Amino acid sequence: MDRRTFLATGLAFTITPAGFAQGDSSAAIRQLLTTATQAATTRLGQRDGFFGDPVVRIPLPGTMRSVQQRLQPVGLAGPLDDVEMRMNRAAEQAMPPARRLVIDAIRSLTIQDAASIIRGPDTAATQYLRGRTETPLTGLLRPPMEETLTASGAYSALDSASGLLNQRSGLGGLFGRGGRSPATNLRGQLTDFAVTRALDGIFHYVGEEERSIRRDPVSRATGLLRGLFGG
Repeated sequence: MDRRTFLATGLAFTITPAGFAQGDSSAAIRQLLTTATQAATTRLGQRDGFFGDPVVRIPLPGTMRSVQQRLQPVGLAGPLDDVEMRMNRAAEQAMPPARRLVIDAIRSLTIQDAASIIRGPDTAATQYLRGRTETPLTGLLRPPMEETLTASGAYSALDSASGLLNQRSGLGGLFGRGGRSPATNLRGQLTDFAVTRALDGIFHYVGEEERSIRRDPVSRATGLLRGLFGG
């Protein structure tokens, strides 16, 4: 065993409560993250979980948002408002597959990571999870998000809005870039943005749940988590 491994292993013993084995601390952190993820995705997966929550509501991306804001004062933003609503509905509908993907990622947690998380701030576990999984989760969440964007009618609404902009405002050309059709570009922008902001929402509420568990383990946690955080 090299010096770094020895020190990390020793630290895992010194910062955990008496009688708490290394394996128990790692299992407890997994339990914390799993519990927090289930709570976060259940909350966000309800109707208006995104759309009705100003903290995580997903606005239209980039140029689409700018055009929407320009058209609202003259009463022409209705089609883009509809796209925004349907995009948020799609994010809500994507929470069950998102939950499975995040919980699968939690299984990669190691004992050394658990040690640093236990002694870290109120959202240390969430920060670790995000740092380790956000990039792969972005790719993994894209296919189910495309499905829910289709099912919610967001893509159809977006195609209609693109046509309206071309016909009435002269701004539709802002969306077509690089030889791809405007509709294709719009869909790609919407999908990328919806995935990114959906993950933002998940990690936000995973962090809030982790903070609550750490501050009140007796009422918010069970089993290993109570022992780990002093309940």
